[in-house]
Amino acid sequence: MKWRRRGDNALRFIAAVPAGYAVASLWAAALARVLPGSRVGATVAGALIALALCAAAAMYAYGARSGARALLVLCLLGVVAAAIVWASVSASGRL
Repeated sequence: MKWRRRGDNALRFIAAVPAGYAVASLWAAALARVLPGSRVGATVAGALIALALCAAAAMYAYGARSGARALLVLCLLGVVAAAIVWASVSASGRL
């Protein structure tokens, strides 16, 4: 029982810190690609939204039913953002 709780806490930490940062970074890139306006304005807006998303991901990681579920949900959000970036780069050809 003790090791199960420690493992769950470790998964929550992994979901909160590195996975949350990675997901926020991917969404910053995706939003910078799809938001209207100038490149600079879209990049700043994407970064500001991603900052709030990083905090929300950390809060979700510790509020989810389990650490595994939190990690799975954050990974799925990261895959969606990566798909948006990939589709945008392959459509327009510029990074």
